[in-house]
Amino acid sequence: MAKIRKKLTAEQKRARKEAKAERRKKYQWVFMNGKQVRVKRPPTIDGMNVDEYILRNADPIWLHQNEMWEDIPTKDAG
Repeated sequence: MAKIRKKLTAEQKRARKEAKAERRKKYQWVFMNGKQVRVKRPPTIDGMNVDEYILRNADPIWLHQNEMWEDIPTKDAG
């Protein structure tokens, strides 16, 4: 005999929907070795990659203090 399934209440549906949305924000699906797996999303600031955000918004003094000399913009004397 088939088991009768109870319907979820409105509160349970809302909680399930919120949990699903939170997981979508936190993780993404990728293929590894031919299998689909869930991995954490890379951190972003205003929708940009953290490194790209730093390159666009950091001043040369901050870059120097944090030993990011290769990213300091220079004027080529030529």
